Amino acid sequence: MAKKVMITCAVTGSIHTPSMSPYLPVTPQEIADAAVGAAKAGAAIVHLHARDPKDGKPTQDPDMFRKFLPKISNSCDVVINIPTGGAPTMSVEERLQPALQLKPEVASLNMGSMNFGLYEMLGRFKDFKYDWERPYLEQSDDRIFKNTFKDIAFILESCGNNKTRFEIECYDIGHLYTAAHFVDRGLIKAPFLIQSVFGLRGGIGPHAEDVMHMKRTADRLFGNDYFWSVLGAGSNQMYVAAQSAVMGGNVRVGLEDSLWGGKGTLAQSNAEQVTKIKNIMEELGLETATPNEARDMLQLKGKDQVNF
Repeated sequence: MAKKVMITCAVTGSIHTPSMSPYLPVTPQEIADAAVGAAKAGAAIVHLHARDPKDGKPTQDPDMFRKFLPKISNSCDVVINIPTGGAPTMSVEERLQPALQLKPEVASLNMGSMNFGLYEMLGRFKDFKYDWERPYLEQSDDRIFKNTFKDIAFILESCGNNKTRFEIECYDIGHLYTAAHFVDRGLIKAPFLIQSVFGLRGGIGPHAEDVMHMKRTADRLFGNDYFWSVLGAGSNQMYVAAQSAVMGGNVRVGLEDSLWGGKGTLAQSNAEQVTKIKNIMEELGLETATPNEARDMLQLKGKDQVNF
């Protein structure tokens, strides 16, 4: 069991669209403020996508990341994680650019091609401000989030010289075996962070048995070489996180993963979710890791070695 629990906060993501919540960060300043707020609330790591400030559409333009990353880095010591996932509508080369150019301490990496269904959110959200939002959701029933073995190796090898470590995102059991394959190839090196994702349409479900199955399999494959973290999508967020903590794992929250602060109530900030999960950890008698403690746990290169 980890001595301290690392809290990651995924601030904005590429799943939810701006019309779903007025609290979803969109502009560079909003993303910076949200990340700093999450760090002050107790997040050790912030997982940061970028959006076009004109309409909130996900973008992997490195220049858009440059508009908020220095503000965050200059304001606090939080570990910055730049995703290579971007959005399922983007090419692998496009998705890679921010992590490749900006050389963060951590980058996220999906361990497999998969269905990535967002279309069911149209049952809850009916009115959209921007033209891209409805088709983005509707067309996800015929969209593959492409992450082939070649794609994964390309990203790992491209960022290897930057000494960037990875948040290894596993949406199903087979993704753990793919991660083990790249460990065997020497492209993923211990200690690494496995982020198990529960409750997204196309991946493993959020049932307690699913969570335990993921953990048992990861323990068998990786032993003491890894740190385990979880994210529960939508309303699954807090109870999946609480289960992980009891099992010795780490947690991820944030408006990328869930817009909710409680049943039927929108979270008004990322910091609100971080505060909530930190309080749950403390009620369970667990301590949360600071950014520098997370750096030590994951053997990160340090914020002075990034390119922003």
